Amino acid sequence: MAQMGYRTWNFEEIYAIENALHNNPHHILGPQEEDGEFYINAYFPNTCAMKCISTEGDLESIMEPVDQYGFYTVPWEKGKSYRLEAYFEDGTSYQYRDAYAFAPVITQEDIEKYQKGYHYEIYQLLGAHKRIIDGVEGVLFAVWAPNAGRVSVVGDFNLWDGRRHPMRRLENSGIFELFVPDVQEGALYKFEIRAQNGDVFLKADPYANYAQLRPETASVVTDLKGFEWTDKKWIKQRKKADTKKLPMSIYEVHLGAWKKPENGEKEFYSYREIAPMLAAYAKEMEYTHIELMPIMEHPYDPSWGYQVTGYFAPTARYGTPKDFMYFMNYMHEQGIGVILDWVPAHFPKDAFGLGRFDGMAVYEHEDPRKGEHPDWGTYIFNYGRPEVSNFLIANALYWLNEYHADGIRMDAVASMLYLDYGRKDGEWIANEYGGNGNLEAVAFLKHLNSIVDKRNDGTLMIAEESTAWPYLTRKVEEPEGIGFDYKWNMGWMNDFLDYMKTDPLFRKGKHGELTFSMVYAYSENYILVLSHDEVVHGKCSMIHKMPGDMEQKFANLRVAYGYMMTHPGKKLLFMGQDIAQYKEFDEKVSLDWDVLNQESNAKLQHYYKALNHLYREEPALYAYDTSEKGFEWINCVSADESILVFMRKTRRKGEMLLVICNFTPVAHEQYKIGVPYEGKYKEIFTSDAIEFGGSGEYQNKRMRHSKKEECDERKHSMKVTVPPLGMSIFKYMGGMDSKAGKKEKGKEK
Repeated sequence: MAQMGYRTWNFEEIYAIENALHNNPHHILGPQEEDGEFYINAYFPNTCAMKCISTEGDLESIMEPVDQYGFYTVPWEKGKSYRLEAYFEDGTSYQYRDAYAFAPVITQEDIEKYQKGYHYEIYQLLGAHKRIIDGVEGVLFAVWAPNAGRVSVVGDFNLWDGRRHPMRRLENSGIFELFVPDVQEGALYKFEIRAQNGDVFLKADPYANYAQLRPETASVVTDLKGFEWTDKKWIKQRKKADTKKLPMSIYEVHLGAWKKPENGEKEFYSYREIAPMLAAYAKEMEYTHIELMPIMEHPYDPSWGYQVTGYFAPTARYGTPKDFMYFMNYMHEQGIGVILDWVPAHFPKDAFGLGRFDGMAVYEHEDPRKGEHPDWGTYIFNYGRPEVSNFLIANALYWLNEYHADGIRMDAVASMLYLDYGRKDGEWIANEYGGNGNLEAVAFLKHLNSIVDKRNDGTLMIAEESTAWPYLTRKVEEPEGIGFDYKWNMGWMNDFLDYMKTDPLFRKGKHGELTFSMVYAYSENYILVLSHDEVVHGKCSMIHKMPGDMEQKFANLRVAYGYMMTHPGKKLLFMGQDIAQYKEFDEKVSLDWDVLNQESNAKLQHYYKALNHLYREEPALYAYDTSEKGFEWINCVSADESILVFMRKTRRKGEMLLVICNFTPVAHEQYKIGVPYEGKYKEIFTSDAIEFGGSGEYQNKRMRHSKKEECDERKHSMKVTVPPLGMSIFKYMGGMDSKAGKKEKGKEK
């Protein structure tokens, strides 16, 4: 302490301010009171003088320099608002409001909720948010950096100088906060962090709502308020709907590669530009939902968005946050649901991101045996840390609240559930019971899913999980339930594609890969997926997975899609596969829409549209998707013929469909199958139709009538024509009418 003029100064504290070491600058900067006297202290580097001016303009005072490095003081009237003016050697000056004249905004209650992991709207406090405090407009900056020695907010509003705006550490919280007046929307900023070891570095804001377009990495001040949503009708309908009893056909999309501008003047369409094009396509093809591969900000295009650095920021590749709100709103107005891919399993090691955020492991585990993915080169979230769990839960809710997302598809859930995922012996740490289950991740998933479920607004939680971890879609309140609404059926996808890639001559040896899915079909609420994962990295597009010449490839693809659409479970198909695109997915280029100039591709697209239409029109194909009541085998044992016959049904007898799938290029005339009911059966769909690219030679144009002849352990049977590499669907039309039945029977071959 030292006496100087009329004040007592702690020059160690002043030194800390001037050298960006102080973690509680409000203790010495801004309005101060000593021995009943009131003062204003200010620090502005590289100045030659400073002045304090009342907001009303009725008072101004030259500030006294405390030293030659830019620290000033002046007596002031308590409670009188003021501005500061800094003068420089070149004769210029700069007037500004003092950031250190404002009390903390984040309350002790906020801190306690955050530290316990249940401040579900913490994203409204942490980050950068426009506010008006005491009549002054500005931005509240706040960041959690518990191990930091000092944090400053730096940006284009303060010359990226960490000495200008050091932040206040809120007591016992690890949160640093500062309200900076007059910062405008669009301002660029980062947090300058001084680690405990003295290292100083810049980090992007983990809670930023917007960020610069890569390769730039600064966060951007933005205001999410003001967008006029017009999707109330959609939200109301969604809340009432039970998707388990409704059709759900999802179109998986990479927004930047679905369609690109043709003139080459820009890299991508904006959210606003692509919305009407994508909505029109989804409606034309009769999809119920689209699923967007991650649109959260990410630096590396070939990651497709799965290595996120900006969890609260829609990527700037396609526009602003409000542009993305427009996209979501437009989709809802067109009757299309939007599911967002979300990545809470891991995050990249980019220097400006979450990794070692304050110089130490904050969002991740310190021990690489728990904190790093050896295969992916990324960090794993520390789900057991309440502030980290809160970050992720608030993030999921943010996309539901602020962008009206209809669902969250959670990526790589298996990697979260297992401590030994992708690891060899000795590379992982067992849980407290000696097992390989990640108990902290399980608790996090249950917590998140329970909160979303309590919203009761029809939003969905979907797990992409590739193992047999039980009860993922059981309610959290039930024994061992994790609380997801749906799980991707990765087992079905792997088995089915392996079967379809096999030459039909050898498929009989893999017949179990077709039927095994029905052994566990109701153990979870499943979505059948043919996703982006299967058409990249040398795995070939769907059409090129199929064996045979091009005609056989298309026939194989038709029967494959037909089986998927009639198999229990909701549906998902990756973009480009409904037009039989030949190329693998490549994020650098648009889908090859030109293939639709070829008749075979155009007819395949028409076929998939017809399947979607049939799926939406026939309750038997979706009403009992999660119940054993909706499916029954007629014949699942004809391995030598590679034929499956099964029923899809509802409670009503008249809504029963009979499906026949033939996975060999051999046609069958007068093929006898057992039927569940005596009566008439009409073929309502066949993949062999000319309009779909088939031959048209193997259709059952006349009504088929059952006979009292046992087959497939059924008392009644009928004979049908089965197309090669084809799928046929018959609808039960009721019992035999004496006149009509005899008339139809006479026409029958």
